[in-house]
Amino acid sequence: MKLEPIIISLLDTDLYKFNMNQVIFHKHTDLNGQYYFKCRNEGVVFTPEMLEEINEQIDYLCSLRFNKEELDYMRSIRFIKNDYVEFLRLWHPMRDYVRTSLTEDGTLRILVDGPMFAAMQFEIYLLAIVNEVYFRFTYDYDRLLSSAREKLDKKIEGFKTGKYNFSFAEFGCRRRLSREWEGEMIHRLVTETNNCVGTSNVYFAMKQNLTPIGTYAHEFVQMYQGIDRIPLAYTNHYAMEDWYDEYKGDNGTALSDTITTDLFLMDFNRSMVNNYTGVRHDSGDPYEWGEKIIAHYKKYGVDPKTKLLLFSDSLDFDRAEALYQYFKDKSKVSFGIGTFCSNDTFAEPLNIVIKLQYVNGRPVAKLSDNPDKAMCQDEEYLRYLKNSVAFRLNRESL
Repeated sequence: MKLEPIIISLLDTDLYKFNMNQVIFHKHTDLNGQYYFKCRNEGVVFTPEMLEEINEQIDYLCSLRFNKEELDYMRSIRFIKNDYVEFLRLWHPMRDYVRTSLTEDGTLRILVDGPMFAAMQFEIYLLAIVNEVYFRFTYDYDRLLSSAREKLDKKIEGFKTGKYNFSFAEFGCRRRLSREWEGEMIHRLVTETNNCVGTSNVYFAMKQNLTPIGTYAHEFVQMYQGIDRIPLAYTNHYAMEDWYDEYKGDNGTALSDTITTDLFLMDFNRSMVNNYTGVRHDSGDPYEWGEKIIAHYKKYGVDPKTKLLLFSDSLDFDRAEALYQYFKDKSKVSFGIGTFCSNDTFAEPLNIVIKLQYVNGRPVAKLSDNPDKAMCQDEEYLRYLKNSVAFRLNRESL
């Protein structure tokens, strides 16, 4: 089976890739990153035919360049700077940075290794390619599409009948059934409900005249673990300082759980509370987390109703509605919902990730507020990072 190109535009990725990349372009061009692919599902087998197609799709991806329409659109985003857009005019994905292989038991291996400003851009493209290849080769695609449409009909009906009342952004690019389906799904959610406020996908934001949504990901905070002069337990501080220096609060939803929310709150001081418009949840109990963030705002005399709680951890519409009803009178509330929108069919979706694991040869890790989501190639380093976090928490809590 030979597929049509899956990625046809370099804008077909999440906005936060460009947001983070702009900071790296201005401040950290000396960093090299290594990213590793992992499929968290049990029993998933990739075939040699799938690998061949994945490699051909990566070859095509690396032939793409930004065109004038795309560059002009990037300039229209108010916090994207012209010198960075000029860099994008010159930049393109380099095939030499990506290596793929298949083990005897059908485990897919992907390594991206290159300068951070280049290597980091591959994540969303590669995940979208792998996901679409897997589902088109494994199932009857027309049946999958029919199933997705039937489920979307019911979701939209839920908004129309008042079962669902929350507002959300579509965050499903990385694990979508297909580019075709993501575009159709976004269009229907936006035109048939008043609840979808935009998408993380910059390509579909441009094509459908929507708001592109996103700030930064765990890899941005992880990156600072690879900078020699920065103590491990203070990486949130330096990441948020650089972010604010770049965007002056104009792109300001902080991510709390890279090295645990408890440690994040030690650096989320009065200045940062005022500088950032809200905080994003991505692991751990969302109700406990929300109450903890609200209490933190109140400690600094800030009305939580002026700040945003953004939930994005493996949500479906029922969980989002329950969270909305619980927090709506306490704070601003919104949601980033991904796979439940972009790949909800009769088949189990893949839980695939590509995570930053080394910076300048040094291991880095995400701890999160859920131990099961921690990911690190170096177990000794992971223990050292956990001890560093625990030491600071214990010392500064006294």
